[in-house]
Amino acid sequence: MEESPKLILVQKKMRWKEALDYCRNQSTDLASLLSHDEMLLAINVSQAAQTPYVWTGLLFVVRTWIWVDGNALEYQAWPAGGTPKCPDKNHHCGTLGKNDNIWKPGDCEEKRNFLCLRQWKG
Repeated sequence: MEESPKLILVQKKMRWKEALDYCRNQSTDLASLLSHDEMLLAINVSQAAQTPYVWTGLLFVVRTWIWVDGNALEYQAWPAGGTPKCPDKNHHCGTLGKNDNIWKPGDCEEKRNFLCLRQWKG
């Protein structure tokens, strides 16, 4: 059996933690974008968002960025300056820009649309 990811854009405006809880209550998780192909899919799906940036499963914890579902952070799509080393206090949650196609730290208390990633057996 193969597992295939499916990205779901949730057009509700929630804080990052609320979005995480929402996804997990739906048997999913906030999206991890592990490859260029997944990034392209996420950008495509995000075009219908009502917010310019959507929440992803990126989180800044103990001086490093992680995917909350435990996946390794190998593929990265930060702006030209590279990985933000020390984002502002409230900007510890990762967003994907639907127009600039990059990741940025976001204020975890802002309400945004978000991407859930569901695994299913095919």
